[in-house]
Amino acid sequence: MLLSRQNFATPVVICMCILGVGLIQFPQLQKLINRKQSASLETLKKEIKSENIRLNFLEKTPSFGYENFIADLVYLNFLQYFGDDEIRDKTGYSLSPEYFEVILERDPRFLTAYHSLSISTSLYAGMPERAIAISEKGLKSLSPSVPERSYYIWRYKGVDELLFLGNAKAAQQSFATAAKWASKFSDPESQLVANTSQRTAEFLSRNPNSKYAQISTWSMVLNNHADERTQKRAIKEIEALGGKIVTTPEGTNKIIFPPKD
Repeated sequence: MLLSRQNFATPVVICMCILGVGLIQFPQLQKLINRKQSASLETLKKEIKSENIRLNFLEKTPSFGYENFIADLVYLNFLQYFGDDEIRDKTGYSLSPEYFEVILERDPRFLTAYHSLSISTSLYAGMPERAIAISEKGLKSLSPSVPERSYYIWRYKGVDELLFLGNAKAAQQSFATAAKWASKFSDPESQLVANTSQRTAEFLSRNPNSKYAQISTWSMVLNNHADERTQKRAIKEIEALGGKIVTTPEGTNKIIFPPKD
């Protein structure tokens, strides 16, 4: 009987610990949101610092087998943080990589998180090195089939390397790996990714400064469920490189490339 009670109590205690971790996350984040109308910049900076401390604490907290639960919880926190444009305009996006250090350490197979990592940390926070480092760490736990469509992570990494670091050689390797991983599957989506990634890698191998490859990469950013601000940035960059954007009757964006370089 005593052993049975212990067996019952142990998971309850663990669940309470995990719930406690969640409870110390949400109130502080909600406080940031509720006070955005009246809080001074100095106050907001202090609260951002407190949030950073909490994330660092959570990164070191044992998960007791609830890694995915914690990753999902922190990702919801991130979405609240990232989506609050009014405060982000005042304080910036510097906490973005801190969220993903926690999220992808707990669940390196969280495919959606890698896309958010690239957009928020490279494009908004201006820290592509951090985004690439976090992605590289997560990729060590992945394979072509785990998770499904994991080849996209190599593409996100290639985008960051080419567009934000200007490292064409590293980007070529990333796109080539994306093509290799995607080519292992016969479905139309995977075959399309394999072909476009291989073409981009080949362009970069022949011409590291290829405008065609850069436009193709910005097109990935534009068409990959980008928010309005990111879409405007991508369109601006494509047009600056000599490309044109045409919206089809179906509402999709078609890129008209300049003559090949």
